[in-house]
Amino acid sequence: MISRFNESSVKETLVCDLVECRLKTWKIFEGMDESTFCSQPHPEFSPVGWHLGHIAYTESLWLLEHIGGLPCSFPQYQKLFAADGLPKSQRVQLPNIQETHDYLETVRKQVLQRLEVVDIEKEERLWRFLIQHESQHCEIISFVLELMKWENREIEEIEENINYTSSIKNITEMILIPAGEFEQGSNDIYALDNERPEHKVYLETYYIDRYPVTCGQYWLFMEAGGYQDSQWWSEAGWKWRQTERVIKPLYWSGQRNWDNHPVCGVSWYEAQAYSRFVGKRLPTEAEWEKAASWDAKAGCRRIYPWGDTSPSFENCNCDRLIGHTTPVDNYPAGQSAYGLYDTLGNVWEWTASWFDGYEGFQSYPYIGYSQVYFDHKHRVLKGGSWATRHWGLRTSFRNWYYPGVYQIFAGFRCATNEVLLG
Repeated sequence: MISRFNESSVKETLVCDLVECRLKTWKIFEGMDESTFCSQPHPEFSPVGWHLGHIAYTESLWLLEHIGGLPCSFPQYQKLFAADGLPKSQRVQLPNIQETHDYLETVRKQVLQRLEVVDIEKEERLWRFLIQHESQHCEIISFVLELMKWENREIEEIEENINYTSSIKNITEMILIPAGEFEQGSNDIYALDNERPEHKVYLETYYIDRYPVTCGQYWLFMEAGGYQDSQWWSEAGWKWRQTERVIKPLYWSGQRNWDNHPVCGVSWYEAQAYSRFVGKRLPTEAEWEKAASWDAKAGCRRIYPWGDTSPSFENCNCDRLIGHTTPVDNYPAGQSAYGLYDTLGNVWEWTASWFDGYEGFQSYPYIGYSQVYFDHKHRVLKGGSWATRHWGLRTSFRNWYYPGVYQIFAGFRCATNEVLLG
């Protein structure tokens, strides 16, 4: 049983997280006009205003209606903001920004009132899920806004004080990961259903890139005609490239001072093609997670590559703190026990694995969150991006998308079974 003192402490932590998370959400919408709020720059992604309303809808649905037994305060929004309510093309007819703001504020006031009286021992996991749910939708909001900028050619040269002269002596360096068991997944209270249960996995020896693939490295693939040469592409990948007419990563600057940034805005197919071009492959999800999380000397899993202290500006690029990618060697304090850089934050990293449940998987809080995507059509991404909030940033976290999606802040690193010479 949780003591009354600990219960109070858990509730105080949740209040702080709820408030902090919401303040970050409002910051994204500061100064936004109604046109941007309702715009849909890509048919596969809803307007940013819909995501904002969906956050309130989901919070009300689970904390007030399902668990609290209260009536819905805004029945007029039930179909509009439900994930399965309307096709994405019909989500552009939205209440204005102020009305949506009032919707979120009203729901949140009721939620905080309810938190004062709930048995948090029974509900803590759900509350932590909903904080992560808001965080995940705000990352989608971030890349939808980025899509608008790039499609409108509004990207300007970024002026900053980062030293772009890389300290990387061998950017192609690979790390040996010895054969052995490690603990994959997590049973922690904040772990989502697809991260559970924690389990042991044995892997043979392999090598994995110390750094994510950089723009400078990827340029060599482009310069060599990689997008025009079918030999590097799978059959499905080549068909996708021809259909989409893609000739470069979506978020491609071309500026030389971005050479040591990770390539960003690539599909799984592009990542696979590059890996073949350099004689390597994409790592499996388990290989990525072991290299990022396992401390062989201590014989235990780390929550974060550097240990168990929360993400900060000292160890990774996340939470929109900078607003774009950073050089892959920018955070030496964020290295994993094996010496990998940039495994959390900066860009999501594609893996070779299909998204599926671990043995013993149990859906939570509903089948539609993870289980419906165990369809052998979605690839796993790991690590988070520069827009990922710290509540969803950990080595066990799993993201998933169709292999042809390239609008997210995704890059990759390569692996191989044998170290390459020369």
